Amino acid sequence: MLRIPRAAVPEPVDPATVSPSMPYRGVKQLGLFVLCGAWVVLGLVGRAPWKTEDAITFAAAWEMVQRGDWLVPWLAQEPALNQSPLVPWMAAAGLTLLRPLLQAPDAARVVAVGVLLAIVLWFTGWASRELNGRAMRWMPVLIVVGSVGLFDRSHQLSQELGLTAFVATSIYGVGLALRRPLAGGVVLGVSAGCAFLAAGWTGALWTLVPALLLPACGEPWRSRSHAATLAVAFAIALPMMAAWPLALASRSPELFAAWRDAQPLIDALPGSARLEDIEPTWLARNLAWAAWPAFPLLLWTLWIRGRGFNGGMRQPGLVVASVYAAWQLASIALSADPRITQLMPVLVPLALVASLEIDSMRREHSAALDWFGILTFGLTALVLWAFWIDAYVNGMSPRVAIVLRDSETGYGTSFHLRAFLGAVFLTLLWIALVRPARRSNRRALLNWTAGMTLVWGLVATIWMPYLDARRTYESVGESLRLNRTGDGCVARRNVGDAQRALFYYFGGLVTLPETDPRASDCRMLLVQYGRLPDGPPEVAGYAVQWDGSRRGESSERFVLYRRAGT
Repeated sequence: MLRIPRAAVPEPVDPATVSPSMPYRGVKQLGLFVLCGAWVVLGLVGRAPWKTEDAITFAAAWEMVQRGDWLVPWLAQEPALNQSPLVPWMAAAGLTLLRPLLQAPDAARVVAVGVLLAIVLWFTGWASRELNGRAMRWMPVLIVVGSVGLFDRSHQLSQELGLTAFVATSIYGVGLALRRPLAGGVVLGVSAGCAFLAAGWTGALWTLVPALLLPACGEPWRSRSHAATLAVAFAIALPMMAAWPLALASRSPELFAAWRDAQPLIDALPGSARLEDIEPTWLARNLAWAAWPAFPLLLWTLWIRGRGFNGGMRQPGLVVASVYAAWQLASIALSADPRITQLMPVLVPLALVASLEIDSMRREHSAALDWFGILTFGLTALVLWAFWIDAYVNGMSPRVAIVLRDSETGYGTSFHLRAFLGAVFLTLLWIALVRPARRSNRRALLNWTAGMTLVWGLVATIWMPYLDARRTYESVGESLRLNRTGDGCVARRNVGDAQRALFYYFGGLVTLPETDPRASDCRMLLVQYGRLPDGPPEVAGYAVQWDGSRRGESSERFVLYRRAGT
């Protein structure tokens, strides 16, 4: 088997020099598993699909099961070939396997989101172990769990979540290839094939291109062993990537053409957008907070390694993760319409880089991070508990409604014993964890992650009924169904994909684009507006049949018009 020289592999770190509490290592490992497991599980059940990616992906999976057709993603009876199939497939598998036990959205998330998040954490840890040594395997995992950008988006069905998982596996494959080139090529190839099925051409480019760029970054990758890794990876990835488009073409050349037009390769390349469409400050405005706490730790790593300490900038663990992060960030920065969810996959390589110099941080810096986290999450938890108790006892006050934005004054939160006990347990666990103890840099990071898990746990337990009531479209879909007259078609104007998908799921409402020639025969028109302080506007030739919005929502309103004289 081809191998690179031993000098290219980082020397193992003695765990005893990092954590002297060897007798309690098993207990600490169990505690870390419980912490990460709690973060994964919290928020998977007990809510309806929320708008945008979560709603669209769930609706595609639900319609796959309803139609018995898993080849073509559909959205409210229209082909949705801008959606890649892997995450809807996983959600549809959850619907099939768990539907008798769980509500449909919960069943979809438990399998798809739960499995993908487990893959993200597991392979982030293993990638760090391969690249940086066994003693560093938990640090990037804790950074990922504590990332602000993953707070609630990571628990929603989306293409970006699938891409995040397979970016982690691809980095592990490249790291494994330093010891076992062929095995690493297999992992990289499977990761690239799955990433393509999860996120289209972007997935393929974000997993394969960095591996192609590595030979320009150092001697370990200018070798026959890396060439063998790439050959194996492409031999596996290309058939996986071709299988679904070829199946579409076999089913219908029109479907294949629609997929090709909806997901062109050129749009996934950095710099494909027109210069005037690129927003140059978007990445600078969003990366620092979305990647917190990785961002300051990343700057510290670059400062230390850039001065030549601890192996400098040429250590494989730093090079591999940096190349992946740089390619992904360039792709986002040069795109015409960047979204926050696109930063999710970047958090994995950023966490790998940020974790490298945890142990060399100055004590005052880690103490500042520690106390900032304790105060931030402690006060946030206190506010969440106080607001919840006040809303449960007295109904939500106007001041609280203003703080929570677009909330309904007088809304009373509900009491569920299991959710309440879970929230109490998480709070007491956090208090016990951050009590005065031996302070260290790693302890500061652990406390931050525990605080993030606490806040997410409170949101996912005692506050989940309130959030779901604000975000669900169930009442709107049911009201539309009751107010629709006749069996004719309904045209739509400015209705988003997520909204029309959920109206179909909750109310059975199928709409046609207003530009569709068939829409001229429709007697009803559904229009989505923003704020309407003066009531529904008039539309020539139509009368208002119904208007409404989600509970407590003032920035989104729907109006159903009936053609005059019908």
